[in-house]
Amino acid sequence: MHKVDVVVVGAGPAGLSLTRSLAGSGLSIALVELQLASTLAEPAFDGREIALTHASRQIMQAMGMWQRIDPAEISPLRSAKVMNGNSPFALGFAAERENVSELGWLVPNHLIRRAAWEAVQGQAGLELLDGVSVTAIETGDDANLITLSDGRRLAARLVVSADSRFSSTRRMMGIGAQMRDFGKSMMVCRLHCERPHRHEAWEWFGYDRTLAMLPLPGNQASAVITLPPQQMQELVAMDDARFGQTTTGFFERRLGAMEPVGTRHVYPLVGVYAHRFAGPRYALVGDAAVGMHPVTAHGFNFGLQSQERLARLVNEVAEQGGDIGKASMLARYERGHRLATRPLYEATNAIAALYNDNRLPARVLRGAALRAAHGVAPFRKMIAGHLTQRMA
Repeated sequence: MHKVDVVVVGAGPAGLSLTRSLAGSGLSIALVELQLASTLAEPAFDGREIALTHASRQIMQAMGMWQRIDPAEISPLRSAKVMNGNSPFALGFAAERENVSELGWLVPNHLIRRAAWEAVQGQAGLELLDGVSVTAIETGDDANLITLSDGRRLAARLVVSADSRFSSTRRMMGIGAQMRDFGKSMMVCRLHCERPHRHEAWEWFGYDRTLAMLPLPGNQASAVITLPPQQMQELVAMDDARFGQTTTGFFERRLGAMEPVGTRHVYPLVGVYAHRFAGPRYALVGDAAVGMHPVTAHGFNFGLQSQERLARLVNEVAEQGGDIGKASMLARYERGHRLATRPLYEATNAIAALYNDNRLPARVLRGAALRAAHGVAPFRKMIAGHLTQRMA
């Protein structure tokens, strides 16, 4: 039986970030991951561009991750607009704080993963157990017992799951989740645009599809196309020339001709909110706790916040020589993260439901809601302020 202080399940960005946030705590950490270390060190391009808030950038800088990303790969997000159907009206957002010109930044997901991996290399007290999965968790008064797929067993004072929104360890702990399958698929792909995007992001709720355009360095952009699965299959089957023409048509040539410059990647749209974020000597972070619909671009930002919130509490208790798995500490973490995430999670689902409803009453309400939001200046300032707010 191998004893450690903390077992982190999942070496994705959230799990690696938590591991890094616990550096210097004096705690021994076992990081369990099904993928091999060689794959973690050189993650493949997956098409996803992550919109990072000012608070997220600050967290990443504190962990030494931001500095590991090539500045040429980081694209500033200076403004955003939301459009509805064929209406010429658009709801716009821009930075509201003095001396702040960016709402946030767009960074390729695979580069965030690589930076997180590099940040934990050589970390004292860290042991990577790659190529294995967790097959069982037994809770105990002083430690939880973890059984791995290769037969090894670990005893940990605290177990943290960061193993995706479809977390198997969450289920092992008897924690259910509210899941919302939107019945759509999302394609992400990079394109070269004939006209400049001026670092403005678009969210375009059409009547038969939802589109997003995320500005990338140069005249490139990431197109995010949401369609029912059958229509998505047709889009996937197109050759590059036809796909470029089709995408140009989707965006009504607002950025001129668009030509694909990378691979296409398709993901299911499923929102997840765990019924609980903590259990006996156990906690959830990242998508295992909250898996967001991408319409508000807050999934990874919430993931960073969750690990930072948990790590801060664990580090405080460890510094005082206390029990890092005590129920009262985990309850504080759960309360804090639930307060920070539940309102936006529900609002995001409501927005996705309304703006994917093509019935006539919903079409009228869609336009009215957008105009109402535009007419309330404090609302727009609140959204912009949320994106540009730094950590306390």
